[in-house]
Amino acid sequence: MDPDLMLVIGLVIGGFSIPSIMGAMADGRVPRAAAIAIMISGGLIVLAIRDRPGGYELADIPDVFVSVVGKYLN
Repeated sequence: MDPDLMLVIGLVIGGFSIPSIMGAMADGRVPRAAAIAIMISGGLIVLAIRDRPGGYELADIPDVFVSVVGKYLN
């Protein structure tokens, strides 16, 4: 799998887990599903950084996101 795609999927899963964490905390439940999503997200991000030579910088993330979305929508 392409490291850029892994990074984008990891960021999207991580972003979607934040409302799940907040909802579980507001209801007084343990955020189990959100914890699993965070672990998957972290794993994908670490794999993407490890597989790409030179890694990623914070300024590269928007360009990577746009290029992956453009690549798979086009």
